[in-house]
Amino acid sequence: MILRRATFTGAASLACAALVLSAAPPATASTAAAPVKLGNVQKAMEDLVKTGHVVGAIGEVYVDGKRVGKGSAGARLLDGKGGAIPSTARYRIGSQTKTMTATAVLQLVKEGKLSLDDELSEVLPKVAEKDLVERADEIRVRNLIQLTSGIPDYIGPDTSDPTRDYRPTDLLAASRKNARPVEIGTFNYSNTNYILLGMIIEKLSGRSLAAELNRRLFAPLGMRDTYLPTKATEGIKGPHGHGYAPDETGTMRDADKINATTMLGAGGVISTARELSVFQRAFRQGKLLPASLTKVITDPPPGQPSPPAGGACSGNPEFAAGGGGSAPGFTAATLTSSDGRLQFAVSLTLAMDDAERGTVPSRITNALKSLFCPAK
Repeated sequence: MILRRATFTGAASLACAALVLSAAPPATASTAAAPVKLGNVQKAMEDLVKTGHVVGAIGEVYVDGKRVGKGSAGARLLDGKGGAIPSTARYRIGSQTKTMTATAVLQLVKEGKLSLDDELSEVLPKVAEKDLVERADEIRVRNLIQLTSGIPDYIGPDTSDPTRDYRPTDLLAASRKNARPVEIGTFNYSNTNYILLGMIIEKLSGRSLAAELNRRLFAPLGMRDTYLPTKATEGIKGPHGHGYAPDETGTMRDADKINATTMLGAGGVISTARELSVFQRAFRQGKLLPASLTKVITDPPPGQPSPPAGGACSGNPEFAAGGGGSAPGFTAATLTSSDGRLQFAVSLTLAMDDAERGTVPSRITNALKSLFCPAK
């Protein structure tokens, strides 16, 4: 299982900075007056399916919190079986989870329970005592959020059992077997950072990560269909699309039952198009964090370039960078305007290998252009 943030071109290019959402601070409500022209969401979903190896596509568009368009194409299962996927269905959001985890950590910073400059060995002494993280006394909380800790990823053979309930320390032990890819302070995409941030949340709150995300984010925002699975075999509730990935023989196999205990705060949340739009709107409009802490997430990590300004529509409207997640069998994205007014939330279930999956973000960018960019 490979868990990664989908890299979008144009409207949502992450460049090399995987957590960058935008270089701009949250916008104020004064930008909420301009009218929005919207293309055909149903046609955009149909066009995505036509690009090939897309089993199902669902998407919804929100303006100022109101749904103004929806679409569903393809089917729940491979070869057109299982009927249509409701646009309201739950789906895996992948690395979009990271923004939620980072937000919860930064709320702890705001409350004075944590500092961005705290050493990992101080916040989680056992990771140093048990040698689960190399150089834990040099790594700061800020490094974890910005993916500049140099900690290797844990994903690999040691975390591939689909039925085993892995503990976060099991994932750290798997990571520790791998060589450090970069020095501390250099950007490197590794899911292990967000396993550690989840552990920090649990330690400081005295609650499970699932419970704390619900208490801090999901419940206050009315995200009743959003949750973090915590058991290996815990899947997606309700009717939903199934994705597929090739086995060692190249045969497509149902990848719906991803082991939830290998995802956690790095990519485990399940949600809906509406509720992801609610979250992104609140995040973008400064309702979850003060601007100074939001920038820890939205600004490029040290040494990384800022995303290109303007996005797919060249600033009319301006879409922020980022907002995607991907794993075998799916890619999901919530593309949002920098002022938080507009959201395009989309989930694609796939039947393709890793190499071809890399083409999916550009397909989603093209769908965004068809919906929001003025006709030439």
